[in-house]
Amino acid sequence: MRCIARDENILGLVCVTTNLVNEARELHSTYPTATAGLGRALTGGLLMGALLYKGQRIALKFEGNGPLKKIIVEAEGDGTVKGYVVNPEVDLPPKNGKLDVAAAVGNEGFLTVMKDLRLKEPYMGVVKLYSGEIAEDLAFYLAESEQVPSAVGLGVFVEPDWNVSAAGGFLIQSLPPANEEIIDDMVRRIEKMPPVTELLRNGKTPEDLMQQIFGKIPYQILAKKPVSFRCSCSRERIEQALISLGTEEIDSIIAEKRDIDVSCHFCCKKYVFGKVELERLLKEIQ
Repeated sequence: MRCIARDENILGLVCVTTNLVNEARELHSTYPTATAGLGRALTGGLLMGALLYKGQRIALKFEGNGPLKKIIVEAEGDGTVKGYVVNPEVDLPPKNGKLDVAAAVGNEGFLTVMKDLRLKEPYMGVVKLYSGEIAEDLAFYLAESEQVPSAVGLGVFVEPDWNVSAAGGFLIQSLPPANEEIIDDMVRRIEKMPPVTELLRNGKTPEDLMQQIFGKIPYQILAKKPVSFRCSCSRERIEQALISLGTEEIDSIIAEKRDIDVSCHFCCKKYVFGKVELERLLKEIQ
């Protein structure tokens, strides 16, 4: 859900991603801490993607010194997202009663953000990881690289059976000219809010979350839309990737009389190419 304050330059985005994160958990067989890290990144990607127009895309890469190693997320302006974590089998001891995502990501490393705005060249920004908590890292990136003061809240609640019972988040941005008094009031209200997952597990809706964030500030809902985990891989795209290997590499595979398996990192779908198909691709190159 996307809204804007009626009399103040404040943009608000809220999303619930419980089912979406559960789908990603099942696809990638993630352990609890890895589920929380990937789920936060997917939710953050959706919120960042919601700032774009349809047809535009954003990619986030969290690369730290923690055991997760790397989280990759790609989101589009239409409410779809995909992502994966390099090491899905990470489950660290809780810290202060919560899954320790910061230790899993690490506090040394970089967040890379790439935007495809359908211009000649994509935009890319890189900042050092702020804390490894994902939400704080995104807020730091928006303030440092794009000079837009932002508040980001992300949460994923993983049950003892590893299922996700609540996931979601919010992104609030102050656009110029800013009313410092209103912003300070909103910051204090956000700091006093219960965690996003606690609100969602208590049955709160996106409308309830937005109301809690804005308080008495009048706001207007601009749009609501569904969100989903969707991968854009296809056999045709994999064929193009194989063609890019060149004739020598494909000749070598054919000579070894073996099939080639190609798996998509994002959705884990496997594509198998036999000798006949590889020979067809070789002819296309020639």
